[in-house]
Amino acid sequence: MSAASVADVPRRPARLPRAYYVVAAVTPILLLAAWALLLLARPAATGPVTIGQQAPEFVLSDLNGAPIRLTDLRGRPVIVNFWASWCGPCVDEFPLLDSAAAVHRGDGLAIIGIVYRDRSEAAREFLARMGATWPAAMDPGDRVATQFGIIGPPDTFFIDRQGVVVGRQIGQLSAADLERGLQQITKTE
Repeated sequence: MSAASVADVPRRPARLPRAYYVVAAVTPILLLAAWALLLLARPAATGPVTIGQQAPEFVLSDLNGAPIRLTDLRGRPVIVNFWASWCGPCVDEFPLLDSAAAVHRGDGLAIIGIVYRDRSEAAREFLARMGATWPAAMDPGDRVATQFGIIGPPDTFFIDRQGVVVGRQIGQLSAADLERGLQQITKTE
């Protein structure tokens, strides 16, 4: 055969070893099985909190180790705010919460910050920088976040004096959102 005739013959692609085909077939199955195991290993959620429902009870430790119990705040209007130091909208809404804490101190307003998937050191630095005057608690294993149905911060719940959730703001609070929620929880009957 001449050189020209060899170039005209189509080349067969190199064959891959059978192991490559086995790995390609088994990998998606293993990934699916791992995903299913992760879902099964998660704590069972009773579903997200809904408006008109009693707020789930919780006991967490603040950043100094003192307990924070939602039941201890019964009889007071409560804002539960899930936040993180890495959350830009959380930075923007903190001054609004700070102002509400000052304005509604006479109404007995309690604000609880629950740190969502963040380090305690970062949370402490954030609170100091923002000048927060309310307690913040770590939520190991996202237990409370799961009870409340949190997907990501910020997420804020307005809880009336009887412990009933009367409002929720998913995402950043505006001044109008905060005022609307405060009106619902600070009214006296």
